[in-house]
Amino acid sequence: MSYSQASQDLFVLHMTEFKTGGLFLEIGSNDPIQTNNSYLLESQYGWNGIMVEYDTSFTESYTKVRPKSIHMFEDARNVNYANLTSEYKSMDYLQIDLDVNNRSTLDTLELLDRTVFDKTQFATVTFEHDIYTGNYFDTQKISREIFAKRGYQLVFPDVSVFFNGANRVFEDWYVHPDLVDMEYVRKVQSQKSLTHNEIIDILRK
Repeated sequence: MSYSQASQDLFVLHMTEFKTGGLFLEIGSNDPIQTNNSYLLESQYGWNGIMVEYDTSFTESYTKVRPKSIHMFEDARNVNYANLTSEYKSMDYLQIDLDVNNRSTLDTLELLDRTVFDKTQFATVTFEHDIYTGNYFDTQKISREIFAKRGYQLVFPDVSVFFNGANRVFEDWYVHPDLVDMEYVRKVQSQKSLTHNEIIDILRK
């Protein structure tokens, strides 16, 4: 069972050893259930967290179906993440899924780098660079430099999803080595682009 767009929730669960009661920061959460990367975590594994979404049309549904988590309807670039995460030295999952073409993706990552990453580490990260749409603002390269500087390990680069008749490369998936079982990570880690289905097959072996 997975409710996410490309099995991000299953990646997170495998990397965190199917942890219960985890914490997430989901930036660009969109619909609270469909193609949502934290719904399975919250509904089946008791996770909770902070969900940031610009589209206020989801307000009522978030209140109904995501009661355990904090819902913020705001431009992701204007959120005080340092205040929201100040009590946590670590969290289990960070998602950044925004609009690469208006620089909100990179702006938000750079904001986290300035204000959060010194104090809070994330066990897993899924970062949507949407390179298939074009190399906007060099987001893929700069994001990889930021995560590498902060000690994150790129486990699955350039994850692809089938969209409009073809596999589209759109995300990088990371872990922080201080917070996961790196022996397991090294067994499954890839240097090449894979589809999300190929990744899940690897994780399940």
